[in-house]
Amino acid sequence: MSRAWRIEYAGALYHVLSRGNERRDIFTEDDDRLLFLDTLGEISDRFAVDICAYVLMSNHYHLLLRTRRANLSKAMQWLGVTYTNRFNPRHGRSGHLFQGRFKSMLVQNDAYLLHLSYYIHRNPLRANLAKRLADYRWSSYNAYAYGKSSPEWLHTKLILSQLKNTEDPHQAYRETVQKYSKEESKLWESLRHGFIIGSRQFVKSIRAWYLPEKPHGEIPQQKSVAKTVDPVTVLRKAAKTLGCSLERFKRSGKVSAKEVQRRDMLLYLIRQLGVQTNQEIGELFGLIHSAVSRRLSLFKDALKKDAAPARSAGQRRHSGLRPSFSSAGEG
Repeated sequence: MSRAWRIEYAGALYHVLSRGNERRDIFTEDDDRLLFLDTLGEISDRFAVDICAYVLMSNHYHLLLRTRRANLSKAMQWLGVTYTNRFNPRHGRSGHLFQGRFKSMLVQNDAYLLHLSYYIHRNPLRANLAKRLADYRWSSYNAYAYGKSSPEWLHTKLILSQLKNTEDPHQAYRETVQKYSKEESKLWESLRHGFIIGSRQFVKSIRAWYLPEKPHGEIPQQKSVAKTVDPVTVLRKAAKTLGCSLERFKRSGKVSAKEVQRRDMLLYLIRQLGVQTNQEIGELFGLIHSAVSRRLSLFKDALKKDAAPARSAGQRRHSGLRPSFSSAGEG
């Protein structure tokens, strides 16, 4: 079984998620949620962990946190074991409560943490657990959106400090969360190698500081980071094969229909590598973020349309080759 790559250092920021075993509930009543929050407060003190945001759902939780020491694994293991040992006797059960290892994403900086907080606070809306986020008790949303009282261990300053040039950061936070659904896809474009949220430069620094000389065979994330490629080099080689110029696309405001097809093919190629956001890709082609998203969508639609007749033709070709087991058995 593959293992997760835990990159740990003092001051690291993380988005942490853990689900119930077999996706079963880890909170069955309000007392369970209060128990979990009390346990969160304990890891804050015991392991020097700053809890920046949280949301408790029925069968999973999300946390945004900062470790003041390089101890994420120890802290989260203690949280899982301790809560399980407190939950099980209350409900007359035994055995594992959580589904395997917790999931964690390393976050580059406070700015990404701000956008992640928007995302996790909107979970109750996506799950239809509340019509208004303010009505959902089991998240840190009201502390951010309205400045409501919160546990001593909840650290809101790290995230709210990102809302500059505003007299009321709580109002600014509230208004942004309410319209953030359109921005969520843009956030996940910054997810790299499945566990790092940040820029390509941040990935390079992680690779330089933490990637072992020989990636571990049971840690696929190390292999993924080790194989990181230079997108510009890939694009230039692909453009040469297609008989077009990356520099021309960037310089010229207008391109022919034939060049548009080739450019869109290059856009799709580089997006499939998963190492650049749409905004970064746009900078290579002289396009804005929304234009890249639109062209990629059109290209994917065209691929689907082209694939449908091919599948149909393949089915017709092979239908006559299927053996007739009934006639074979009658001979």
